[in-house]
Amino acid sequence: MVSNQLLGARAIAALAVLTVVVSGCSHMRGTGEPAAAPAPVAAATATAAPDVSATEAAIAASGTQAPAGNADAGAVVNPSAPKQYTVKRGDTLWGIASMFLRDPWLWPEVWIINPQVPNPHLIYPGDTLALAYGADGRAQVRLEQAGAVRLDPRLRSAAIDSAIPTIPYAAIASFLSRPTLLTADEIRHAPYILAFRDMHQVAGSGNEVYVRNLTADENSRFNVMHVSDELRDPDDGRVLGYIGIYTATALVQRAGNPAKALLIDPARETLQGDRLLTPSDQGPANFMLKGPAGDVHGRILAVVGGTDLIGQYNIVAINRGARHGLEPGTVLAVDSVGDTTLDLYRGGKNIGDTTNGVGTSFAPSVRLPDERTGTVLVFKVFDRVSYALVVGASDAIHTGDKVRNP
Repeated sequence: MVSNQLLGARAIAALAVLTVVVSGCSHMRGTGEPAAAPAPVAAATATAAPDVSATEAAIAASGTQAPAGNADAGAVVNPSAPKQYTVKRGDTLWGIASMFLRDPWLWPEVWIINPQVPNPHLIYPGDTLALAYGADGRAQVRLEQAGAVRLDPRLRSAAIDSAIPTIPYAAIASFLSRPTLLTADEIRHAPYILAFRDMHQVAGSGNEVYVRNLTADENSRFNVMHVSDELRDPDDGRVLGYIGIYTATALVQRAGNPAKALLIDPARETLQGDRLLTPSDQGPANFMLKGPAGDVHGRILAVVGGTDLIGQYNIVAINRGARHGLEPGTVLAVDSVGDTTLDLYRGGKNIGDTTNGVGTSFAPSVRLPDERTGTVLVFKVFDRVSYALVVGASDAIHTGDKVRNP
């Protein structure tokens, strides 16, 4: 139904849409989607060319702005959102959602899936996406035209034509297929790098290493992990584990104790004492964006890489995990903890003015409000710890900052 208010605000465009609905000629592609079939051109007047369909006239009248009378749609849609966008190689779901929406994590609320398309949640290079508004005025992004990759998978010539990932795959690749949270028991019992051949201090690609306590056949592969920061929960003081940073893959060349292995696929230098762990299954790079299932109030425990300031595409560890309802794809807001300052002007007097004989020790402390500084997207979840990628940062983010529902 189209309201009288909307008819008055957009007489020509709204009458055209109403004609389509009443005529029964529309073809709905999703719940609440706008009509796609053309309507009679009798509603066209001097304000619209005679050869313009009713649907085209309605779209031309509305542009990319939300229909009148629905402030919620305008609050959701990015003011610079395009009417159409063709997905390109290298795109991510987060980037596309940012293009259309003010808050990208709201993507599931506007993405109209087509049940006739295989894997309708996935988006492929070549797909054309369109911004529209439903009969209730709610913003919708739908698949307007499927690319060749989606229509015929046999045309895929390389893995690069697969569905676009939710976030940059390169930033999280080493975390998806390798253990990244080590327990004290794993560190204590895991085989470790004893020494390097030719007595090098560090090793890289093509270097041979000697490994203690490794029981494995020739040509077996293991992930070499460097033990990094301890993760201690500020809520109860418990040690939750240790960050494990992948350094290389060890290819066993000769069994024994010590065994000999060749380092391949390096990500950074390997050091004496680094542990060897069995490779795990690779996690998904595609997952749906979502808000937390319940209230989340956590902290950033550490940033992978040990930098003091955290920015976009840095990886952080937080003290919330599966037991707190987090899943891959969960989006969280980041707040900097408000500073504490002294109120030097209480009661109309400048307490900081020492000439009146009053010192600043009498000034009361005031805690300033927390401020939103960024957004993180969880991609790997353990029981009480998760790893998240910083997908947006309006200011510097620090260890100890809060994470919460967006």
